[in-house]
Amino acid sequence: MKSIRELFRIGTGPSSSHTMGPRFAATKFRTRYPDAQHFTVTLYGSLAATGKGHMTDVAILDTLERHGRTAEIIWEPDTFLPYHPNAMKFQGFDAAGNLLGQMTVYSVGGGAIEVEGETKTQSAEVYDMDSMTEIKKYCERTGLSYWEYVEQCEGPEIWDYLRQVWRKMREAVERGLEKEGRLPGPLNLRRKANAYRVKAEGYRDNLKSRGLTFAYALAVSEENASGGEIVTAPTCGSSGVIPGVLYHLWKSRDFSEMHMLRALATAGLFGNVVKHRASISGAEVGCQGEVGVACAMASAAATQLFGGSPAQIEYSAEMGLEHHLGMTCDPVCGLVQIPCIERNAYAAARALDANIYATFSDGTHRVSFDRLVEVMKETGHDIPSLYKETGTGGLAKDYTQM
Repeated sequence: MKSIRELFRIGTGPSSSHTMGPRFAATKFRTRYPDAQHFTVTLYGSLAATGKGHMTDVAILDTLERHGRTAEIIWEPDTFLPYHPNAMKFQGFDAAGNLLGQMTVYSVGGGAIEVEGETKTQSAEVYDMDSMTEIKKYCERTGLSYWEYVEQCEGPEIWDYLRQVWRKMREAVERGLEKEGRLPGPLNLRRKANAYRVKAEGYRDNLKSRGLTFAYALAVSEENASGGEIVTAPTCGSSGVIPGVLYHLWKSRDFSEMHMLRALATAGLFGNVVKHRASISGAEVGCQGEVGVACAMASAAATQLFGGSPAQIEYSAEMGLEHHLGMTCDPVCGLVQIPCIERNAYAAARALDANIYATFSDGTHRVSFDRLVEVMKETGHDIPSLYKETGTGGLAKDYTQM
């Protein structure tokens, strides 16, 4: 497996696969053909179907149309290339209209891209194990925690990176809590984070705890929806879950910064296993690969913070993902707003429930996390494409603005 640096990416929303990935791809192509004066970019499949709502065209044009260069977008929502539903073809031309070169790129989730014809070994493999069953047995045999295994593989410098990730997550929560008004786009959806926080403060104990968790998750999700800076965890569309859980526990339980970084390392390990063995792309496996995986990661992080054993942490993560199996990706109007924002808040609450449930047990359970990841991948491939980020099925179908 690769570094968790590639899972926790710092960037701007609203979509890791539809905004961050295409921006990275456009930058790569522009660098490869610096003499090109005009660009044509063809978007295929899911990337074309909901690209306007996800600001795909804005990200690409903003990157390519510099220093007098021009670019045009061609939308092909009914054409799916075989490797991945998020595909795009870049073509560069000189001033006389001659083709200088072209590149087909796939945005595979979490901001990551893969270029057709290039090997996937562009970055180093840093983990010698990619199975949670194997990693759990290793930790139990050696007495290591999951975060210690991460440090063993990544090196001590990973803490500096995770410190930056944690700071960006906190900043996203705090910015989101301060803002009010409507989110951009035709849905005219109002921000809720600040109102939820104010109302939560009026309650006591459990209701206050749950309300604040909602508020913090909403804050980051609303920042993402408005194109603000967030951390993919594991994607932009699911970026509110982990900060919602960790910010609440940090504020309410006074955990040290190092405890929070270790929780992030544990979360990243579980997300990395899913990314390596299955997918975190909503266009490929539905929202179970985004919000479901984020819930699993947040569940593992919370159980790590509360001193869970490797078995209890693995059980917590398994539950966080299991109860999102089959979740479709059906963004209304192609925006990362309905139902995405509410799903982040609800998944944050589910992660805390999974933590509690797992810590009441000894960690023994029948379905392993690895088996669940395998089932999630199979389920995702069985879900019809209209329920996977195309904006043509589920809640997105025939939506009428009220």
